Amino acid sequence: MKRTMQILIGLVGLLNIVIGLSFLFNPTKMAAEFALSPLGTQGMATMRADFPAFFLTGAIFSLIGAWRADRTPLLVPLTLITFALLGRFVSIAFDGIAPTTFPPMIIEAVMIALLGLGYRAFGKPTQA
Repeated sequence: MKRTMQILIGLVGLLNIVIGLSFLFNPTKMAAEFALSPLGTQGMATMRADFPAFFLTGAIFSLIGAWRADRTPLLVPLTLITFALLGRFVSIAFDGIAPTTFPPMIIEAVMIALLGLGYRAFGKPTQA
């Protein structure tokens, strides 16, 4: 079970690396895929800064947790993605539902589930 979780969490990390690097190097394409419309140079800078920061931070800590079979680093992507999913629920409450509402929520829920299972499978942190 532990090895399976390392692989699945590694895949979560790799997916987030791809997304983060795509925002960094091809923000126009990612803006379209994420239904965003950056305003001018500052909007592009925000997409190249904030989105990679979110996705790459989650990815790095997912990969560290997977590589070491250590649950503690998984708290970072768990927290990030949980807040992202929470923001989507807030958006539903304030803005309503669109045809594109649920696919990203499902992906985030699956990542949260995998990270949570990994957190459980990796057991208690070791004392140094």
